[in-house]
Amino acid sequence: MALIIASLSCVVWVYLLAARGAFWRAAQRDEARAAMPAEVRSWPRVVAVVPARDEAENIGESIASLLQQDYRGDFAVIVVDDHSSDGTAAVAGRAAIAAGASGRVTVLSAPPLPEGWTGKLWAQHHGIDHAQTLPEPPDYLLLTDADIRHAADTLTELVLRAVRDRTVLTSLMASLHCEKFAERAMIPAFIFFFQMLYPFAWVNRANRPTAAAAGGCMLVHRQSLQAAGGIEAIRGELIDDCALARLLKSHGPIWLGLTRRVRSVRACATVGEVRGMIVRSAYAQLHFSPGWLAFTTAAMLVVYVAPPLMTLFASGMPQFLGTMAWVFMTLALQPTLRFYRVSPLWGVALPAIAASYLVFTLESAYWHTRGRGGEWKGRVHCRVPGR
Repeated sequence: MALIIASLSCVVWVYLLAARGAFWRAAQRDEARAAMPAEVRSWPRVVAVVPARDEAENIGESIASLLQQDYRGDFAVIVVDDHSSDGTAAVAGRAAIAAGASGRVTVLSAPPLPEGWTGKLWAQHHGIDHAQTLPEPPDYLLLTDADIRHAADTLTELVLRAVRDRTVLTSLMASLHCEKFAERAMIPAFIFFFQMLYPFAWVNRANRPTAAAAGGCMLVHRQSLQAAGGIEAIRGELIDDCALARLLKSHGPIWLGLTRRVRSVRACATVGEVRGMIVRSAYAQLHFSPGWLAFTTAAMLVVYVAPPLMTLFASGMPQFLGTMAWVFMTLALQPTLRFYRVSPLWGVALPAIAASYLVFTLESAYWHTRGRGGEWKGRVHCRVPGR
């Protein structure tokens, strides 16, 4: 049995390294500057929609970064306050005044949350509806979060890529906060696992069904979103960014890449805070399926946990194959560790980190089956029947 498990683990790692879109290389990035096609004579109109719930600590910096964009076209910002209790709307308004751009920022209050919607998507929907009633509706919508800080050229680069490649969705995976011990341990692995689930090279190919996006920064072609049914078509989705990508990929090409232009200012200073992020949506990723949960548990144990156990406690061929699998996963994590500028030694700890993520996933299933899944800032988002 040990030989079978060690062999299976090694074979899986060979497949992951050689045949899964080279996800581990973390090579899909926004570093190459795009150019505006010659036939485009004017810059598209863009409106940013920022849903915010109890984000007073972060939203000022986020709005300021949006208002400092070097974009040469028309650009406005709509903030939708999702029933905050900490003065989020007032902070957003003050940030606009401080930037001398109060005329470019609209602060709305989200209506009461209807059944079947997640809070973020309802607020986003309200902001998009408002954008579409403007005298000149935008060509593109920048869907972003209230804890995201944008470099000054972010919007310009997004629009250049979208226009050049005719993408209906152009998304940047925000660089997550990675300074504390818990963040250095957990965050690069989170990005690694996301790329493994959704190889960015496959996402970026029109002939591949793989679709994903990063909700912190998504430039969406407005008319394509309308044609796809709007945000209402995904209204109950907890993993809303990837749901939006699936929705839009049938209407045109999409693109997703890593970036340092866009950064999350929200810290996860403890493992418990990372745990909360995973527990909220991990079971949704498995489609709330006990079968997928069982498969995922077995796969994580074989692929991540078994190799170090074989290395330390087996002998002969099982030990050799287990060691090879451990080496493979250590090397596979290195590009992501370099991107986040943390020690390469964290690669050796990937089995323990993966085991932690497995525990968080099991906990996610536990809370979802008890009607307390998707908890976020005082709200519980249960599974929506039929979705």
